[in-house]
Amino acid sequence: MNSLRNKVQLIGNLGNDPEIVLLENGSKLAKFSLATNETYKNAEGEKVTDTQWHNIVVWGKTADIVESYLIKGKEVALEGKLVNRSYETKEGEKRYITEVKCHELLMLGK
Repeated sequence: MNSLRNKVQLIGNLGNDPEIVLLENGSKLAKFSLATNETYKNAEGEKVTDTQWHNIVVWGKTADIVESYLIKGKEVALEGKLVNRSYETKEGEKRYITEVKCHELLMLGK
């Protein structure tokens, strides 16, 4: 049951080309946004699509795959965990962000 405590599974499309960051220690980080869509009918019977945006971070060898094969619009399935962090802007403002730290990635479509 421990593996179910913080687990996220998403299927969606990349909202932008991945941003690749090479760190001083040689590690590679890939970041991108992922759009997931849910379609339902509202009270009037009209079809409505709700799009949610997720910030995805990928490390290591999986980041190499992201760099080589993923582009904006590509459909992927991924599994990871939610991570909350904070950072300070250049102006000194404290910001909070929630990201999905991806452990597994599956490319879908063509």
